[in-house]
Amino acid sequence: MEATKFIWMNGDMVPWDEARIHVLSHALHYGTGVFEGIRAYQTTMGVGIFRLTDHMERLRFSARAYGIALEHSVDQLAKAARELIAANEMEDGYLRPVAHLGLGSVGLNPTGAATNVFIAAWRWGAYLGEEGVRNGIKARVSSWRRIERSMMVPAAKGTGSYLNSVLAKSEALQSGADEALLLNAQGHVAEGSGENVFIVRGGALFTPPPGDGILNGFTRQTVMTLLRDQGFGVHEVSQTRGDLYGADEVFLTGTAAEVTPVREIDSRPVGEGSPGPITRLAQELFAKAVRGELDAYRGWVEPV
Repeated sequence: MEATKFIWMNGDMVPWDEARIHVLSHALHYGTGVFEGIRAYQTTMGVGIFRLTDHMERLRFSARAYGIALEHSVDQLAKAARELIAANEMEDGYLRPVAHLGLGSVGLNPTGAATNVFIAAWRWGAYLGEEGVRNGIKARVSSWRRIERSMMVPAAKGTGSYLNSVLAKSEALQSGADEALLLNAQGHVAEGSGENVFIVRGGALFTPPPGDGILNGFTRQTVMTLLRDQGFGVHEVSQTRGDLYGADEVFLTGTAAEVTPVREIDSRPVGEGSPGPITRLAQELFAKAVRGELDAYRGWVEPV
């Protein structure tokens, strides 16, 4: 990770090396925090942040879902993100807003713990590698199941819940794969360790519905809109492991991963073993949308 100049912390621009939290912060012990991942791009309108307001609205939802008091409004958080990109003189990059419980409680009862908010920004290339973007990645179905709605809140981005993803990702890497695909308790495909899943079959697209315990990602929503507007059928329907094996194409979407093809699952080639035409179209349309090159979707890009 390449350091930048500043991190925004509780309203102040703090030098990167001075941004610290206390060792007795509640979140460090119990995972009581929420976060977002957001990307900034060089666009036709200058530096812009993709779906910034949407992300900050979800941060507030996640905080409410996990009972974390968040005094900052969506507008205040969005303004802070824009100021941070400008202060760091960045033309593109990744932003990580976090709201977490700090000092005030060291037991499971979080009452009395103060909420801290920070936003970090740094330059981050292809999350799953440039080679993966070009030629596809190798994935494996994890032995770990996706967290359930009766246990946590899959629709919110809670820091503690991502231990589930860490276990799945680590297992995949140790087996020689690049990414994990998690099933839910019913055996339906849920998502990757940090991405949503799309399956292409017979010229149509299928993606697990929110009811299967996924995070309804903004890249997922964006790609669904872009492809539907191109005339493709995009269906939110439960999928099985067998559906993965029988797919013509599979790709993953996420703020970090953007649109990444999957060429192999559990040592089985996906389709012809290389990215297919619908995957390539999704990559092309998304790349244009985030840079403000598609007039109909420029509202998704918020200039710095």
